[in-house]
This record gives sequence, structure tokens and C-alpha cells, in this order.
Amino acid sequence: MDLRRLAHLVALADERNFGRAAERVHVTQPAFSRSVQAAEAELKMRLFDRGPLEVTCTAAGAFVVEKARRLLFDNRCLQRDIDLFRERQIGNVAFGVGPFPAATLLEPLLLEMRSRFPGIQARVEVNNWKYLAEHLRAEELDFFVADIRDVPRDGDLAVASIGQQLGRFYVRSGHPLLERKSVKARDMAEFGLASVRLPDAIKTLIRQLFEMPAGSPLPVALECDDLHLLKRIALGSDTVLASTDVAVREELRTGQLHALTVRGLPPLFNEMGIVSLRGRSHSPVASFAVQFLAGIAKAGWKVQAQRRTT
Repeated sequence: MDLRRLAHLVALADERNFGRAAERVHVTQPAFSRSVQAAEAELKMRLFDRGPLEVTCTAAGAFVVEKARRLLFDNRCLQRDIDLFRERQIGNVAFGVGPFPAATLLEPLLLEMRSRFPGIQARVEVNNWKYLAEHLRAEELDFFVADIRDVPRDGDLAVASIGQQLGRFYVRSGHPLLERKSVKARDMAEFGLASVRLPDAIKTLIRQLFEMPAGSPLPVALECDDLHLLKRIALGSDTVLASTDVAVREELRTGQLHALTVRGLPPLFNEMGIVSLRGRSHSPVASFAVQFLAGIAKAGWKVQAQRRTT
């Protein structure tokens, strides 16, 4: 069976409608229907149940579509690698970055890339890992770097840890909490927390710190994946900022933000990693970006560890 027909089967499985599926693959509906019928005849199996409202895969159809997806993906990877080899292209790059890596690792990476590869085009998406994983699976991104604690470690995603960024709670200079000799977690609740979207493990920890029942709403007054905006809010109000140390390094150096010493607070950290599609090779520039990110993340983690132990 040719790849074009396999693509038709995948499109119908996804769209669950002959008209929409035909439009997606840019053929007329009659031609699309004949292609699906020919596939069923060739395989001697009914692949789809044609219901009054939608089309659904049979058990055999689900099996074939799963294999077809893999074949089509491998074919795209092969064609991409051949193009890169034939043209000796260094390759453009599109990648995603989570909020904390965006604030700490993105600028040095882009500066290095612009210096080494001035002719390439780079596109960067800054968002949470769920959004980035969706666009990675759509093959719109080469990879992404983010907190990986909630990222599935099986299936189509390859996940490589590159280290941790330690974090704490921070407030502006002159904040009322700085006048207290001892701060408890629940003392922060009246001021509200500002944070990026938190991993499930951190949500559980915060509920324990604030002595809240499991599943209860967190005392997060502002949730936003734009860390620069969160810092501005913390600097201009009494909102308590949850952040990694390295992401607020400049504000700490200038005395604009101060870390709270919270009684009973265990070590908080961001588990960073690089996520890519399993089985998909990187272009040379994407490979450089991955190696560079891993290198500066490792170096940054060593610096943080030294600071926290001194």
C-alpha cells in the first residue's frame, strides 16, 4: 500500500468525516472515498464503521492507522534527513522553551546561535510543556526544554534531564513579610502567590505547606507563563513570587527582590529537560542548540549548588 493511501486512512481516523478528511489531504470526496475503499479491499478488512454522525475505526482500522502513523512519520524523517544531506544544509530550527528556561537559558543560546550561524532562521515558542508537546507532536517544533516532571516518559516522546534549578519564594524590598523574624507558609497566603503553571508535585507540596486539604484550590493569585510579567507584578505589589533562584538573579543582586526564609520549607526545584520526538533526528543547528542548552544548564546548576551551600 502506498504512503498516499496510508495518509488518507490517518486523515479519516483523525477527522471522523469523509468530507473534512478529503479537504485535509486536498482531494475530492469521491476520490477520497474510493481510496479508502481500495485500502479495505487490498487488506481484506473493514477499517471504518460508517455511522450516521461520524466515521470511527474498527479494531482492525485502529491497528492499521497506528502502524500507518509510524510509517508516515519515518518517511518524513527520512525525506528530511536526505534533504539535509543532499543540500548539506545546517538547517533552520524551531524549538519551544518553558517559562523558567526562557528567563535563564534562552538569551545566551540565541546570542551564541546568532554569532555562529548568522544565516539560519530560528523560531522560538515560549509556553508550558503541554502546549509545547502538542506542537512537537505536530512536528512544528524540533524539540523543547521545560520542566519535565509531568511529561510522560513513554510513547512518542524522548525525555532527557539536564539538571535542576533551585527555587524559593520572593518579595519586593519593603514587603511586610520581611519585617517578621519567622515566616510560615500560611503567612504568605494573605498576599497571594504569583507563579507559572506548576507541576503536580509542586502543587501537592504547596498544599502541604499551607496545610490545605488535598484537591483544594491553591492560594495562587496570579498564574501566568510570562515570568517577566510575574516579576513586575511582584516588584509593584505585595504579591509573593514563586520562582527559581537563577531567574531572579539580577533582581536579587540589585536588592529589588528578597528571598523569604520560610519555616519548614523543603528544597524547591525545577526539573529541566529536553524533549524531542522519539526516532526523529535533529538538523545540525538543532543538535547544537540541544548540546548548548545541556551545557549551560549543567554549569548553571553547579553555580546554584555552590551558592546554596555557602
